[in-house]
Amino acid sequence: MENIIPFSITDLAKVTNHRSGEVKFGEKMLTIPKGENCHDYLKNCDAKYVLFGIPEDVGVRANFGRPGAHSAWESAIASIANIQHNRFCKGSQILVLGALDVAEEMEAAKDLDFHNTADRKKLSSLVEQIDKEVVHIISCIIKYGKTPIIIGGGHNNAYGNIKGTALGLGKPINAVNFDAHSDFRILEGRHSGNGFSYAYEEGFLKKYFIFGLHENYTSKNVLDNLKKIEDRVTFNTYDEIKVRHQKDFLQELIKAVDFIKGDSYGIEIDLDALPNIASSAMTMSGFSVEELRQFVYFFGNHKNAAYLHICEGAPDLGEEKNNHLIGKLIGYLVTDFIKSRKDLI
Repeated sequence: MENIIPFSITDLAKVTNHRSGEVKFGEKMLTIPKGENCHDYLKNCDAKYVLFGIPEDVGVRANFGRPGAHSAWESAIASIANIQHNRFCKGSQILVLGALDVAEEMEAAKDLDFHNTADRKKLSSLVEQIDKEVVHIISCIIKYGKTPIIIGGGHNNAYGNIKGTALGLGKPINAVNFDAHSDFRILEGRHSGNGFSYAYEEGFLKKYFIFGLHENYTSKNVLDNLKKIEDRVTFNTYDEIKVRHQKDFLQELIKAVDFIKGDSYGIEIDLDALPNIASSAMTMSGFSVEELRQFVYFFGNHKNAAYLHICEGAPDLGEEKNNHLIGKLIGYLVTDFIKSRKDLI
């Protein structure tokens, strides 16, 4: 794991606001001690969850999106460090691994124009480089019996999460994706809109449920392709649940978990499914924060839930005075996931 920028106990202290009479996550979360072998410590430590950041937006750029998702990790770790350590949720359950070093890829991508065909190919190549690193790191975490909690980056990283988990377990996995988009686009070179289709095509993704597709932003081509493989890839839409009330939110949660629960599965969260959340593809219409939190808790509360990935949040695109709120939202989702698993461990 030589391409990880480790998060140290000193780094945690810098982002933790200490207050007399209180104990924060930042005072209890684990980090890999200086000089320790990363693999040995990961394997033997008591923490059940490994927090890992991917501060990039190369895949978003390759998909014609607005850059900014690289900033979510810094915002998230600062918020998570200041959550109260108490009987509801304990910081000592988490090992903060650190963040993938993507400085080289980000520098190479910054001046590339996704409208230019040659530049778009370069962006896709950079995404593939990031893929390889994510696959390696996630497979190691899974092999050591830990549960990864991944803070994106773009949704291109779903590919690395799925492949890494599949390799770590030695078998294909399933996935559920809370998203306005399918991210099941054609295999035209890697970007944030085709992580699931690449994982499916390569045999790492077995069954896939897309929760809350926005009908206005799903192409006929994608819908036609999904129809052909509906025994393995299926979906519901936000419009039929919340606008037309043809389907019930809770019943759809049950339907989705029944579809994927037969095998280990990843929980994928794209924050662009929430209204007015700063992201690469912001929306004015979508599920509420409370519904997303219920979603995370519901799917986390099953023994086959293998990882949680929260992506596409872009604090740098938000209001300057409130750009900490993306990190705070991610903190809620992380603790909802951990709380959901109390009776499983």
